[in-house]
Amino acid sequence: MTRDEPLASGLVTADGLEFGYLTSGPASGPLALCLHGFPDSAHTWRHLMPELAAAGYRAVAPFMRGYAPTAIPKDGAYQTGALAADANALHEVFGGEGDAVLIGHDWGASAAYAASASAPERWRRVVTLAVPPMGTILQAFFTYEQLKRSFYVFLMQTPLAAMAMTEDFVAGLWNDWSPGHAAADDVARFMECMATPAHMEAAIGYYRAMLDSSRHLPRYGAEQNATSAPGERPTLYLHGASDGCFGADALFADRDALTGHLPPDSRAELVPDAGHFLHLERPDEVNRRVLDWIGPARG
Repeated sequence: MTRDEPLASGLVTADGLEFGYLTSGPASGPLALCLHGFPDSAHTWRHLMPELAAAGYRAVAPFMRGYAPTAIPKDGAYQTGALAADANALHEVFGGEGDAVLIGHDWGASAAYAASASAPERWRRVVTLAVPPMGTILQAFFTYEQLKRSFYVFLMQTPLAAMAMTEDFVAGLWNDWSPGHAAADDVARFMECMATPAHMEAAIGYYRAMLDSSRHLPRYGAEQNATSAPGERPTLYLHGASDGCFGADALFADRDALTGHLPPDSRAELVPDAGHFLHLERPDEVNRRVLDWIGPARG
């Protein structure tokens, strides 16, 4: 059964940006850095983190850049390379070594691919959920069904994006992406992260940087280049079979092509009866797969 134990919280500065974070497990354990996505928060890892702690890891889940209580970055950078640089900087601050593991969902998955590819010496194994590697996204994105699912990406490019991002709209995304999941608490936590209009603009900024390379800062160039690199650390990719955000049908029609965009010795697996937030919908199943992949902490 999943342990839902209280998580400690704190603040830390990494690469000049103050991050809020949740944590569980022994400070002496190998780092397990858990990165959340949109529209979500660090609380999304509340089922997995106690299991990581029980396995001997020091689990840390930061609130991503621009998500309160994490600060708004002064450089205004929200490109995937910046998210990857954050992950690697947090590895440094928390004293991570080469036995650290990296786990990411949604935008956190994109950050995990780039962080592990740009600094493989920092990470032993990687787990990503719900967003496949860049090469697979480019192949599957422009199908008619996927374009319908991805309407919100194009909404984010417009001046109306912040006005549209009401609690009701966010709840609608959760319902579409993970039908049947009781998401009221998660929606409320995301809205708390949008503490000011600047925080909302930060969350929208991830999507604007996604489609507008003029927003990319050269200081994150190495990490940004790594977003399209296959990397070298073995990666477990998990995807909900009923994901309403990124359809499993297009992704898993050619599983060999999907795994071909992952590092050597990686795996891609479907999780049945789960949508986009599979780690919340089927926590016991997802936790088991994650722990089987990374193994107990070495020490």
